[in-house]
Amino acid sequence: MTLKVHNPGLATTIQDMGRPGYFHLGIPIGGAMDRLALRSANLLVGNDETAAGLEAVFVGPTLEFTTDSCVAVTGADMPVKLDGEEVPANAAVPVRKGQVLSFGYLKAGARIYIAVAGGIDVPVALGSRSTYPIGALGGIDGRAIAKGDELPLGTPPRAPARQPLPDTLRRMPGSPAALRVLPGLYWHRITEAAGKNFFDDEWKVAPEADRMGYRFRGGRPVEFVEREQPFGAGSDPSNIVDSCYPYGSIQVPGGTEPIVLHRDAVSGGGYFMVGTVVSADMDLIGQLQPHMPARFVKVDMEGALQARADRRALMDRIRAHLA
Repeated sequence: MTLKVHNPGLATTIQDMGRPGYFHLGIPIGGAMDRLALRSANLLVGNDETAAGLEAVFVGPTLEFTTDSCVAVTGADMPVKLDGEEVPANAAVPVRKGQVLSFGYLKAGARIYIAVAGGIDVPVALGSRSTYPIGALGGIDGRAIAKGDELPLGTPPRAPARQPLPDTLRRMPGSPAALRVLPGLYWHRITEAAGKNFFDDEWKVAPEADRMGYRFRGGRPVEFVEREQPFGAGSDPSNIVDSCYPYGSIQVPGGTEPIVLHRDAVSGGGYFMVGTVVSADMDLIGQLQPHMPARFVKVDMEGALQARADRRALMDRIRAHLA
């Protein structure tokens, strides 16, 4: 049982929930940029919610089914078509052998997630099927899918969900997107006014936005507290002695454009971090298009933990709805 790739779309990769446990070796967690969307797609078709599916950016692929199956598409708003006829997104759609899945033009969001009953059954690499292109790891030879590929499918563990996923159980960024941030260990490196400006200003997603990180521009430059250059640190005020980078941390090289480190980011380096986007909001970043507005919202540890609890509660409601 396979999916034949007629057209790969744009940067379409095989992703699951990633490979935690190797960050100390420089191998990022990886996995779906919008985990809530992929989990929902898997539950819709009867898969374990951590099964591997496809993540496509801006442009969807064209895929042919070689067996009767079931498919669900979640995430960004992009018309889903079966043999050229539009079918519902966020729902389990039965397909027959020989039918072709394709997509219309993107309307909102950035990434769609395609789950097929049984999941994409490529070999596991370090505990995950996720594609990490920079390290040529996972997926199909560590790369995005290509025309002519045949993607193996597993055996479906359960019947698909009988009802679609309602909008009330979906989560997409607003405009501007509100990204909650916990100030970090290096907050003392910037002036009080710079810290206030960082949260007051509206930023826009720069074109340099991918699985490694999202760059933002448009806000006022960050001003640094004067210091003596530490031994082992670079001369730019934003440089520090090399340190670990938390997942979701925000660098501001040269004090000009914040970069939020995402799923495939490096694990350490020599730039200070103004703070960290809370884990509950990282999915939202994966659905931001270039030039979309965003604001960073300051929270404390209690607020960050509450955001995580709220996201877990939403996932519980999704599970209950699709059970």
